[in-house]
Formats: sequence, structure tokens, C-alpha cells
Amino acid sequence: MKKAPWKLLAGWLLYLTLTLCSAAAAEPLAVASQFEGASVSGVEVDNGTRTIKFMPGGDPVRGWPCWWYFRIDGITPGETITLQLRGSTATVDKPRSPLQKPLASSWAMPAQATFSIDGKTWLHTGKGSKDGELMIYTLRPEAASVFVAWGPPYTPSDAAKFVRAMSEKHPFAKAEELCRSRGERPVPMLHVLEGNRKTEQRFGIWVQARQHAWESGSSWVAHGFVEWLLSDDADAGWLRQHAEIFIVPIMDVDNTATGNGGKDAVPQDHNRDWSPQPHWNEIIAAQRKVGDLIAEGRMDVFLDLHNPSPDDPTFFYILPSDLLKEPMIGLRDRFIELAYGRISKIKPLIPMSNRPKVTGANYHPLWQQISANWVSMNGNPHTVSLCLETIWNGPNSTTEGYRAVGANLAAATREYLGERREKP
Repeated sequence: MKKAPWKLLAGWLLYLTLTLCSAAAAEPLAVASQFEGASVSGVEVDNGTRTIKFMPGGDPVRGWPCWWYFRIDGITPGETITLQLRGSTATVDKPRSPLQKPLASSWAMPAQATFSIDGKTWLHTGKGSKDGELMIYTLRPEAASVFVAWGPPYTPSDAAKFVRAMSEKHPFAKAEELCRSRGERPVPMLHVLEGNRKTEQRFGIWVQARQHAWESGSSWVAHGFVEWLLSDDADAGWLRQHAEIFIVPIMDVDNTATGNGGKDAVPQDHNRDWSPQPHWNEIIAAQRKVGDLIAEGRMDVFLDLHNPSPDDPTFFYILPSDLLKEPMIGLRDRFIELAYGRISKIKPLIPMSNRPKVTGANYHPLWQQISANWVSMNGNPHTVSLCLETIWNGPNSTTEGYRAVGANLAAATREYLGERREKP
């Protein structure tokens, strides 16, 4: 039976009244970015549609403006919030080019954004959708505030807290400070060795992440490496007893803390600063410690952790083989084989390529000052020195996926060193 026209009209009036009251009752959305690692610019808030339009923040002089991370307040729990991301309009220098132009927006636009209610547990949004120059994400947080980011953040405070916690929990792990940055921030480092084996009888392992501040996933890979290394796994115990391991979760602490990109920063990119006279304190200190391992003849494994370009499946970056001598080439290739074999099986970030990318003279004008290249060229004949790029733009580019890569990388390091003749 059809409703009387007056009843239909009353129903619509009631619906309209409730909708307007609900909108009026909703808190206005607000964007907060005054905290460690935060970065956002060009914010426009539409409270009618509950939409936030924004760009990545960061000073382009301090690196590529592709990192974004902020908090949204004023949410009615359960409501849908829309994020409209634009690429930065700031101009940046490009290698071998006299022109300045905005960075390609794809660097700032993951297929899925990252969010967290508590700032600790990070999850993916649904897949974003492109609309012209915009990438649009939606989420329905069951909270009044939510953190949103390009990828799972890992701040200098996170690194310091993690290193300190591991040191307090495990007597064979010591929280140390690599150095103080130019911004007077501590650079946390974990130093691991177990047992009474003499130092000269131990393999030397150096693991560092985040020479480019925006590449947050690399810090989570380092985190996973440490978790496995300090675990009860018998192979982890063997590695602690036969090696001396140094792990630096964040190299570029200043740009990470201030929300800058770091890549191609002025006057020098951290990963182009491995020269006879480095600019950055972190590189000076790392070169000194790695140099000590080289002088002692035990720079066995050097791993520099990064995230690549949006759709680059390359896993390892290496020097051209014609610049190296045996046994370095064979040992390097064996390590790559073991690491790729393990990591590809866990399907963390497939597809990835087992064909390394070469970083010689055609790669970058300062190719000799790239950390992994510098260590290869200045290391011991048996040194394995690699840049590992972990894909950031996939469905498993999460804290769990990154940590799994780190754990399997650590296990591969143990397997590789186990094949080597044990130190006398």
C-alpha cells in the first residue's frame, strides 16, 4: 500500500533534519603536523564532504619532497574520510640536467596509503584511485584521530627506543651512539656479539638503513634483521657467537626527524657522501668504523638498506664486475643467490628481480661515492658490499612484510658465513 504524500514529505523532512543536525554536530576536521617526522603542505579541508586535499611537505633543499605524514583530528568515529593527494609543486635538481622541475608525483603516491590509530600499529588503506593529477584514498577510522602517511613511519625516537629495549633485554646487545648529527641529534646504533671468541676471529657485519630519509621501509627491514639476530633461533645464536655486528636503523636522522626527503639534499646526498671528505657526521663516523673493520681484515658483509622507485623490481644494486676481482665477485654472487632464494620464498614484495642493477659510471656522476660502492672498492678481497632495495609500493609493503625481509636477510647472512671457512 502506498504511503500518503504527507507521510512521504514528513519522512524526507525528518531525514533532512537528522542529516543537517549530524553535520552540524560533527567536529571540524583539522590537520596536525607539529611532531617528529611529520610532513605536509598545501592543506585544504572541506568539512562538508569530509575531504582533505594536500601535498607532501618538506624543504626541497633538504631532499625530494615525496614524504608525507600527519594526523587528522575531529573525526566522528566510523565516518568516511577522503584524502586527495597532489604531487609537490616544489622544484628539485635532477642529475645531469641543468633544469629544475617538480618531482614526478608517482614518488609520493603509493597504491595504498598507511594509517594508524595509535601511532604504533600501521595498516594499509584500500587501494587509492587516480583522478587526473590526484590520488584519492578513503578510510573509516573508529577513532576521533588518525595518523596517515606515505608508508609506515620509523622516527629517530623509534630507533632509539628499539635499540635501548634490545640492549636492556639481551646482554650481548649494546645500545651505542654512532655519532651526533649536524643537528645535534643522536644516531642510535646496536652493537651485537656474544661469547668469548676473540674479536680478530669474528666476521665483521655492518647493516645501515635510511641514508635517504623518506625511505621508511628500510628502517623496518633493519628492525626485522635485529629481531631475528637476537632471537632464540640456533642460527641466530651461531651468528652472534661468530661475528661482530653493527646495525644503524637510521643514518639521516635530521631529515627523518624534520620530515624532509633527504634524497639529493644540499650540499650532499648521504649516499653520495662517501668521499675522502664527507659532509655529514654520520658518514664520517660510519666510514671510520667500517675502515677499522677493513684494516683488521674482517669487513665481511656490508648492507645498505633502501627503498627503490615506485615500480622498480630490482632487489640488489652492485658495482660492475669488471671493477672487482675474485674472490669478491664469486662471494657477492653467492650471497645474492642465498638472500634472494630466501626472501623470494616468503613472497613479501613480489615481483622482484634476481638480476641486480649496476651502479657504475653510467648510473650517477658520483657513483664512486655511493656507500656500497665505496666499501667494495676500499674493502678486503673477500668483502661482500651490497645495496638492498626493498619494494615499497606493493600490498605487502607493510611493517610485517619489511620485517620478514630483514629476518630472512639476517638468516641468509648466517648461511653465507657458515659456508665460509670459519675464522681461525
